[in-house]
Amino acid sequence: MATMNEKDYYAVLGVSKDASQQEIQKAFQQKARKLHPDINKAPDAEEKFKEVSEAYAVLSDKDKRARYDAMRAGNPFGGASTQPYDGGYAGGYSGGYDPFSGFPFGGMGGFSTHRRRSRAAYNPENGADVVVEIELDHDEAKEGARKAVTYRHYEPCEHCHGSGSVATEHARTCPTCGGKGTMNVDMASLFGAGVFQVLCPECGGSGKVVADPCPDCGGSGRSAVTSEAVVEFGPDTHDGDMVRIKGRGHAGTNGAAAGDLVGRAKVASERLEGKAASGFNLIGFMLPFVIFSALAGVLSVFAIVCFVPMIAGIIMVLTSDVLHRSPLWWKRGMQQVVSGAANGVFLAMVMVWFTSCTQRAFMAPYGRMM
Repeated sequence: MATMNEKDYYAVLGVSKDASQQEIQKAFQQKARKLHPDINKAPDAEEKFKEVSEAYAVLSDKDKRARYDAMRAGNPFGGASTQPYDGGYAGGYSGGYDPFSGFPFGGMGGFSTHRRRSRAAYNPENGADVVVEIELDHDEAKEGARKAVTYRHYEPCEHCHGSGSVATEHARTCPTCGGKGTMNVDMASLFGAGVFQVLCPECGGSGKVVADPCPDCGGSGRSAVTSEAVVEFGPDTHDGDMVRIKGRGHAGTNGAAAGDLVGRAKVASERLEGKAASGFNLIGFMLPFVIFSALAGVLSVFAIVCFVPMIAGIIMVLTSDVLHRSPLWWKRGMQQVVSGAANGVFLAMVMVWFTSCTQRAFMAPYGRMM
């Protein structure tokens, strides 16, 4: 995710660097009208609208604009670019904050976003786990095995020892948002509404920035590396079993605790795939129809609908090699049956209820005649 001093807000709004406040406001109004999600249904309209709003929130304020220009020219954060690798990291930057909360009209009420973290932002968060899937054959799973893995992850920066700061560990108030973590955008002239908030692009919503960002990591306190580890699986390991190595996952930001390295076993001989999985799922899907129609006394009506697919599912299971290669085929099969039943239960209830009511209504006149 691009940080504040990496973004060209002038290009986002389509104005020159010496544009007046009136030109900036006019450009924002034109783009915002076109990109508003209530009007523009393009998949990327929401994200572009947020970007335009963020640019306007910075450039429409003289002090913020002056600071942004200085950051772009002098780059006081030592080239604070985004991390070169995220390794599937989902836990370290995400947050529950919604910058469009309190938006004055309902069309934006469904907006959601993730906290964006500039590398110079001070926001200690524990590192996420790194999950590595490791293939084991039948004998290795049965007897146990040691497997070497190579993986990419974040580790604490050697220069600042993970704090993100060189000379002091104390953070300072974000000068862009004044510690609020958000910036206001006045929409009164555009939609006749009031003010709504966007996330501060410098501190990422934390309200604090690193006082003297490390030149090596830019203030995040960590850098991307490639590491090796040995994951040991014990005897009688099964598909999906996990081994956890403490502290070998992603390093946390600004000195927070590291996540774990998790080795997850993939035992091909125990995996239920292809025809066998589809067959068990089909059997499970039809089971609610059999049960509900039998209880309602209309099983004869559903006989063909129920038993033909079930027989087809049984044939799919028997013609696969799951019974021979997987010692836990019944366990995986039952999981698929339950999954299929969960998908079919509502449809079965509706269809059986409708059929039962229709049958009673049809037979009612004949009952009175008798």
